[in-house]
Amino acid sequence: MTKTWTETDLLVELEPVVEGELNRHTGIAKEWFPHEYVPWSEGRNYDGLLNGERWQESDSRVSEVARSALIVNVLTEDNLPSYHHEIALLFGREGAWGDWVHRWTAEEGRHGIAMRDYLLVTRAVDPVALERFRMEHMGAGYVSAHSEDMLCSLAYVSFQELATRVSHRNTGKFTQDPLCDQLLTRIAADENLHMIFYRNLLNAALQLAPDQTMQAINDVVKTFAMPGTGIPGFQRKAVEMALAGIYDVRQHRDEVVAPVLRFWGVFDIEGLSADGERARTELADFMEGLEKEALRFEDKRATLQARRAARS
Repeated sequence: MTKTWTETDLLVELEPVVEGELNRHTGIAKEWFPHEYVPWSEGRNYDGLLNGERWQESDSRVSEVARSALIVNVLTEDNLPSYHHEIALLFGREGAWGDWVHRWTAEEGRHGIAMRDYLLVTRAVDPVALERFRMEHMGAGYVSAHSEDMLCSLAYVSFQELATRVSHRNTGKFTQDPLCDQLLTRIAADENLHMIFYRNLLNAALQLAPDQTMQAINDVVKTFAMPGTGIPGFQRKAVEMALAGIYDVRQHRDEVVAPVLRFWGVFDIEGLSADGERARTELADFMEGLEKEALRFEDKRATLQARRAARS
């Protein structure tokens, strides 16, 4: 008979894995400083109390689509207090779990600091609009769809951290701004380490509770949504990013979901219960559907690009 693990049992059983992964993480994570990526000498006062120059679109050296992507990325990072609250409640603030919660929060906070300073100093985005977006986004808070389920939460962040890495990395390239690219590459490297931590932790859970974990993976993959979906105008910005190749359904399937599933070996695990097998079958079917969706999107994008080329 397959054992059903409680949240408490899993927290206790996985704590040595958390400690090992945290030690590995701190051993390879590189120290870096946000101020070194900001061209402070380019800065000048904005309008308002300091009677500077009001922001105008010509100030920005990146395209409109790049600005949309940068806004999505920095506002996603800004909601860190809500994310910290989520994982602190789920994992606790004691022992190895708590040590990881605080370490992760500190590293993620550095991302928002660096990106915001860079965007404001270089006048890449409208600071008034950015602050209004931030207030609206953070004012709504963030509650994960899996906030009360540990296995689903671990599965979610395994995919989400990798998705964030891909988005940051591609945004940096798309800006065609060498320093912005360098900054986002640095941030993406952190996100990759976070993904590895969670991915390895869920892999350990998969060995302990394969049926429960398989069901969690299936639920998360089928309902996955980025934490920035509450950003004002997110859907329009997401479409712009997809059409530009910054983050689209193909990248989501092939560069985010598939590699993590392959690492976990979800389609090779033996001895699953009927519930576990059912979840795996649903997962396989969903991945096939995601492939078809990716092909449809690529066809539509190619058609749109051809029409734009013909008009120009």
